[in-house]
Formats: sequence, structure tokens, C-alpha cells
Amino acid sequence: MIDFQPIRKRKGAPTLVEQIVQAFADAIARQTLRPGMAIPSVREFARQHGLSTFTVASAYGRLVAQGWFGARAGSGYRVSGAGRAVRTPQPAGWAPPRLNTGWLLSDIYADHSIPIKAGCGWLPGEWLNEEGLHQALRHMGRVPALRISGYGHPQGYAPLRESIAAALALHGLPLESEQIVLTQGVTHGLDLVIRTLLRPGDVVLVEAPCYANLLQLLRLTGMRAVAVPRDEAGLDLAALEQAVLQHRPRALFVNTVLQNPSGTTLGMANAFRLLQSASQHDYWIIEDDISRELLPGMAPLLAALDGGERVIYLGGYSKVISPSVRVGYIAAHRDLARDLARSKMAAGLTSPEIMERVVHQVIGDGRYRNHILRTRERLAQAHGQVVRQMEEAGFEIAARPQAGLFLWARPAAGAPGGRELAERALGDGIWLAPGCYFDAGEADTPWLRFNVAYAGQDALWRFLRQACAQAR
Repeated sequence: MIDFQPIRKRKGAPTLVEQIVQAFADAIARQTLRPGMAIPSVREFARQHGLSTFTVASAYGRLVAQGWFGARAGSGYRVSGAGRAVRTPQPAGWAPPRLNTGWLLSDIYADHSIPIKAGCGWLPGEWLNEEGLHQALRHMGRVPALRISGYGHPQGYAPLRESIAAALALHGLPLESEQIVLTQGVTHGLDLVIRTLLRPGDVVLVEAPCYANLLQLLRLTGMRAVAVPRDEAGLDLAALEQAVLQHRPRALFVNTVLQNPSGTTLGMANAFRLLQSASQHDYWIIEDDISRELLPGMAPLLAALDGGERVIYLGGYSKVISPSVRVGYIAAHRDLARDLARSKMAAGLTSPEIMERVVHQVIGDGRYRNHILRTRERLAQAHGQVVRQMEEAGFEIAARPQAGLFLWARPAAGAPGGRELAERALGDGIWLAPGCYFDAGEADTPWLRFNVAYAGQDALWRFLRQACAQAR
């Protein structure tokens, strides 16, 4: 049907998803595959070529989004046409979505029509620990129904909390399982912290740039967010001191390691100064540490340096296991952990124990550590490739972490603003994440967040070079 020989583990080779997409597109262009012809199922194609079903499903989804395949319930995939010679093929009748906060915050997660998701915040499906997930799900199938028939504990599945406590102890943060509250992801944890500690009108400090969903949470709950610039070394300490003296904040929100969106990690000296400031001026530090497992080396952990007195620590598994496995956690002293559990129960009752059991199985499996190491290697390679593409396109790069998901960069002077560039990109089937999304005042900055796992596609950089050249 198609001439497909996957290239594995060759430096500089396209991803397996890209290889599958290109092979089918070439076969359709040559008319080896004609409109209406049936395509092997995901499972069959994966078996034939020794591939992950996640990889093949991701490729088929991209082929549907680009208009090469049609999918109909009960009849599988069929060739939908011979393709179109445009920069990024789109399904018939497709129109780009309107770029606004609502689309970026929620609709993007349901919108599968954008083939190139250079601004997204998750790993590609083919990078996931498929074997570990499948084994965990098979294990769940053997759990007696009576064990999972109730709501579960308000603080979450106890064996997982114990595993988390043991892992944090290795980072110098000794805790008991009673000090941990499981959540439906880190964003849910941030919401619980805000509900429990803060009141509408309170002033809080955030980073500039800042995790976008946190900014939306603060707006929804009536907080006043004051931005403190962040660079490669950490927060601007002079600006922090000025903001603290002027606004008397109740809390500072910090993304410690491989920050979203800048990719930067706090230095040790900067971390100590943050703790000194919080102690001197009596405010909380909310430490979002979702990406620590993607960092190959060591980095400060504020809660460990603080002894867990003034720092509330949040972590989770969406970046390393799967975005759909919505399991995160909050670590705090016992009294506060009980208060957080009460807020959790009032807002939505318990978190899903089934997912917590799945995570517990995955992280306890011998493959998990190898999956983390393999993901770090793939991200390091992707960083190298995307940095080269950025340099060739004349982009300024804020930091070069060589780890994690993100790079924060902007085109040369004279290029369109971030919002305009993102709107134009949507017309070409490209999702960019503009700087206004990560700014407390929603200012239209030229900076963009790039996810290196998705940002290596040539079509993306052709568009960016053309768009910037036209502006000049």
C-alpha cells in the first residue's frame, strides 16, 4: 500500500509521526492511494511496522486534520482526496478559530483541526510511556470493585501519597503522607490554595512572564496580580523588593524549575533571597514544580530550603505520564493540609482514586525511570534542533535551558506583534502562543512560547520567515 520503513534513533531524523504522515501524503500524491480506498486500522498498521498505537493514532489524527484521510464511525479511515498544494492542507470548509483568551484557555484542548501545535503545553502522544500505562490499566482491571466503589479519602489515595512523600524526601523535603493532598492536576491545586489562603482583593506577586492558567485563576477569584520580571537567573530581586514594599502582598507564585513559559530555572542564590524576602515581609510562597522530573541536573527546591514552613509545594504528573492523567498534589504542614482537603471537598469532593491508583502503578514500575531518562534525551535533541531553526530565522532567545518543554523567543525588530503573528499563523494551521497570554496585564508583547517537541517542523519556520520578511 505504501513504502514505509521507519527510521529510528537517527539524529536529525523526523519523528515517527512525521514519517508516517509524509509516507501517506506521498502515496496519495502519487495516486498509489486513491480517494475512497480503505486505510489499515491504527492497531493493524502499528502491528505491521512494530510501532506504538499512540504513534500511529497521532499520525492518523494529523492526516485527518490535514485533509488526507476521512474518518467515519464504524468504517475506519479512508483516503479523502489527493491533497491540496497549499502551505498547510486543511479539511474542506475549515476556517481558523478566533484567537482569544477563551480559545487559548479551553477550546484548544478540544480543537483537533490545528496540525502544528507549536504553542501547546504537553508532550506528543508518541512520547508517552505507553507500555507502563497499559500495564497500570491492566492492573486496575484486576482490582475488586468493592475497593473502588466509594468516594475515596479526602486527601487522596494513601499509597500514592506515601510514594510522593518518599520521593520528596530524596530532594531534602521530609514529609508525612498526612501533609499531602492529591488534586486533579497542578492547576486544580493552585485553585485550592487560592481558595484556602486568599480572599478577593488580596495582592499577590506573579512572575513576568507567568503561567497563563494561573493568571486566569487569579482573575476569576478577584485577586490583584502584580508582576515581577523574571530572567535566566530568577526573579528580579530589586523589582521584587519594590513590589513587596509598595503592595504588601499575601503570596508569591513561583514556577521553580523549567518555568512555563520561559524554560528558566531558579539559581540557588536567587532562591535564598526569595525565602529571605518572604520571611522578612511575611508572605507565602506557592511553589509550582511540575517540571522537575524533566530537568537532568540539580536545582533549588524552595520548600526543602524553607523546611515547609512558609512554602506550599505543588507537583504533578501531566508533563511526564500523560496530560489526560489528571493527578497532582499539594504538600504543606499538617494544619494547612487539612484546610486544603476541606476546600477540596467543598469545591468538588474527592479526586478520582482510579486515576491515582494508575499513577501509583506507573511510577512504581521499573520502566518509569527509563521513560523519564528517554524523555529528557528527546527533549534535549529537540532543543538543539529548534534553537538552530530560531537562529536561522533571526529570533532572539531568552534562555537556552536544553531541557524541558519550552523556549521563550521573539522575532527580530520590525516583525508583527505576538498577537497578530499568532492570528496569522492560525490561518496556516499553526498554533502559536503569544506573549499576551502570559502577561498579567495582557500586554501584546512580541515574545512567543514554543514547545520544542512540536516546534521543529519545517512548515512552521517557513511561515515565520515569510511572515517576518513581509513585515519588514
